[in-house]
Amino acid sequence: MILGQPWLLLALLLLPVLWWLVRATPPAPRSQIFPALRLLADLQTAAQSPERTPPWLLALRLLIAACLILGLANPILHPGQDLPGRGPLLIVLDNGWGTAADWPDRVAAADAAITSAARTNRAVALLATAPGADGAPPALIGPLPATAIGARLRALAPLPWPSDHVAAAKVLDRVWRVGGGAVLYLSDGLTDGSATAWAAALGRAGAVTEMRPPVPAMLLLPPVLRDGRLILRLAAAPVATPRHFAVLAQGADGRTLDEVGITIAAGAALGEAPLRLPLGIANTVARLRLAGASTAGGTVLLDARWQRRTVGLAAATAADAADAPLAGPLYFLNRALGTDVEIRRAGLETLLAQPLSVLILSDRPLTQGPELTAVQAFVERGGLLIRFAGPHTAATPDPLLPVRLLRQDRSLGGALSWTRPAHLAAFPAAGPFADLAAPSDVTVSRQVLADPASLQSGAVWASLVDGTPLVSTAVAGRGRIVLFHVSADADWSNLPLSGLFPQMLNRLVQLSASAEGEGGNQRLGPSEVMNGYGELGPANPAAGPATAAALATARPSPQIPPGLYGPQGGRVAFNLGGALPKPEASNPVPGADERPLGLAKPERSLGAPLVALALLLLIADLLASLALRGALARRSRGAAILLLGLGLAFATGPAAHADDSGSAPVPAAALKTELAYVLSGDPVQDKLSHDGLASLSDFVTSRSAAALGPPAGIAPGSDDLSLYPLLYWPITPGSSAPSAAGIAALNRFMQDGGIILIDTRGGDANATGSGAGLQPGATEALRRVTAGLQIPPLTPLTRRHVLAHSFYLLRDFPGRYAGAPVWVASGEDASNDGVSPLVIGGNDWVAAWDMADDGTFPFATAPGGEQQRLMAYRFGLNLVMYALTGTYKADQVHVPTILERLGE
Repeated sequence: MILGQPWLLLALLLLPVLWWLVRATPPAPRSQIFPALRLLADLQTAAQSPERTPPWLLALRLLIAACLILGLANPILHPGQDLPGRGPLLIVLDNGWGTAADWPDRVAAADAAITSAARTNRAVALLATAPGADGAPPALIGPLPATAIGARLRALAPLPWPSDHVAAAKVLDRVWRVGGGAVLYLSDGLTDGSATAWAAALGRAGAVTEMRPPVPAMLLLPPVLRDGRLILRLAAAPVATPRHFAVLAQGADGRTLDEVGITIAAGAALGEAPLRLPLGIANTVARLRLAGASTAGGTVLLDARWQRRTVGLAAATAADAADAPLAGPLYFLNRALGTDVEIRRAGLETLLAQPLSVLILSDRPLTQGPELTAVQAFVERGGLLIRFAGPHTAATPDPLLPVRLLRQDRSLGGALSWTRPAHLAAFPAAGPFADLAAPSDVTVSRQVLADPASLQSGAVWASLVDGTPLVSTAVAGRGRIVLFHVSADADWSNLPLSGLFPQMLNRLVQLSASAEGEGGNQRLGPSEVMNGYGELGPANPAAGPATAAALATARPSPQIPPGLYGPQGGRVAFNLGGALPKPEASNPVPGADERPLGLAKPERSLGAPLVALALLLLIADLLASLALRGALARRSRGAAILLLGLGLAFATGPAAHADDSGSAPVPAAALKTELAYVLSGDPVQDKLSHDGLASLSDFVTSRSAAALGPPAGIAPGSDDLSLYPLLYWPITPGSSAPSAAGIAALNRFMQDGGIILIDTRGGDANATGSGAGLQPGATEALRRVTAGLQIPPLTPLTRRHVLAHSFYLLRDFPGRYAGAPVWVASGEDASNDGVSPLVIGGNDWVAAWDMADDGTFPFATAPGGEQQRLMAYRFGLNLVMYALTGTYKADQVHVPTILERLGE
């Protein structure tokens, strides 16, 4: 605790003078009938001494003066630690993509430093390390008076691109020329290639205090198609313990379609999990979002490239549909397409009646009339038509071809030919096969020839070494037609037998995402871009157009921010995860004073409460003085003063209100929501329960709309439990069982909607988790103490329970220990609105929540360290929200079942 105006404490030296002044008090007046004759008889000649002030009143007046002096001195509870130096304070704030998850904690830490600087009249400068949305490089703000820098701080926000430490270091070396100053560096904890130079620049700026998160931000990578499913991937800096996360698959309207759990093993940097949704629903997923972290790094936008394509293989006859091994016209196509697409094989009319991305025709000319019209309509709507040549196509070409064919085909290397089979030429740079190598063993022995006069620029995507087309293409409406000038089997070439064939088909199928087919060189303007929290909005001022090829290799910046590019219907997604390296934790700045970020208690000024207490005591002194002088006997004046005192007490002390009927004072828990704990009789345990719940109450108040008061210790059977929504009950081997009245009160508390959290604070030798064996006899103590309690059937708490997502989305529920199961009531209790009245576990939650006055934690959390402690706090917040709001989110639990039924 510090004092805002410490010089006012000099007034305490005047307390002896005040004691000397107030130690005498006038005697109380005495009523007596005036005796005229005895007037002289009552005269006293001896000297009179004044009546002394009662010691208790003298102590009260000294207390009033002390409270007033201390209140004006403005003591501050949990002040931010003073920073070194006496010169200006420089706050260096990383505000790149990795800071959005804990941005409020960063602003609070910077604001506390500014408040501390204001108390000592230090100037403050501010440097945000990420380039601005207008493309401007990092710039120094200030130094300015501390009262003026706060508005500049609150105007900042996390940005969806990395911090530029190189440019920030140049600013420090060029502009910051202040001696004796201090540097507060709020780091994102991520490493980059400039770490050494950046640390040196910070060291030259002054004495560095670094605040960093326990673990750096995570990066959600774009998914990959594997075995016909989207594989979701999450990258994070490796830690020594396994971690569990949830990724939400959301539609374009923001509704969550599925929740996918991803586990990153101990020491690993990547976790993967498949998206198990039916094809029709999976193709509507527009966004992946890391649960509990609204950040650009935890968001992946999906475009048509990630939709699993539906490919139709049109069979000309029933024999074709049978697909004879190594001989049928669709055999090689079916196997080359693999499992990353959904293949539908049927007649042409049946296929066109279904939603298709790609239609493949193998040597199947189209007849004039409805058939040709239907296929042409499919292409013009945006479909991709892939055709393979053959004897029938060469003999009777139809109009729906990318080039005009000559009425003959060419044979190479036959018995009557002087030529040898032709090899493939290198693929042109403008086509989709540009990065594929043309194998030397792939040869063509027969092909259909294109009329050279019909070839347009860019119409050939593959050719033979003699320049004749192998693959030609043309745009038709919103779609595209592609023709292989060879057959789909091994009769005309060995291409279907090569590894190149599935690669070429895969490129073409992916091309169906943008069937307009303008290619990768068209400049796409930003239609919507992400902010630092992963929310889409209008483009920032510096954002400009970029080609699809540039987006594939670009680094996020103000000029190319993550978001959606291109027109409606053909948008291309650009994500952080696909453009940045996997996150790695940076090393602390050498020589810096390291402090944790986000775990310090907020400052509290005690000045106003002390002044209010002094005023209340002053009213009490006034009433006592009037009573000693007998003035309260004068009814009119005394009643007015008394009513005035009661009115002031009513206005300043709401916890001491009496109700309208004049009954006993209203308990504080009836006026403000409070948590409660069962008194154990062990002073150490009771203090831990109080301190842990107090820290949890502060955490809940700072991160939610709930405003919790200090926790209360209660004795079931003696105290009223109905005032508390949540009751913490530690049960250890030394705990005694409640009385019969206490058991009845606890049962009534659960029946009325209250929740009891029973914590064995570890387990016996047969338990699981990191707390196993630390409380021998815990199971027996649990049975003994809870005997008589109406415990419903229990089931392990899972991520699908409402408690697991009442505020944060949680997969584990650790405390000081982790890994032990947590038990809740199974099924739904209609009498309690489906809320479990009991939550039982042994993870020692209060020890994880307990925070000392200096902001440190007396108990270590194992095995997960500070990240586990944060998860413990989040579980506590979820538990409080569950107790306050019940099952209002329960309808979301049924989403997986609905999706599973849809998949059937």
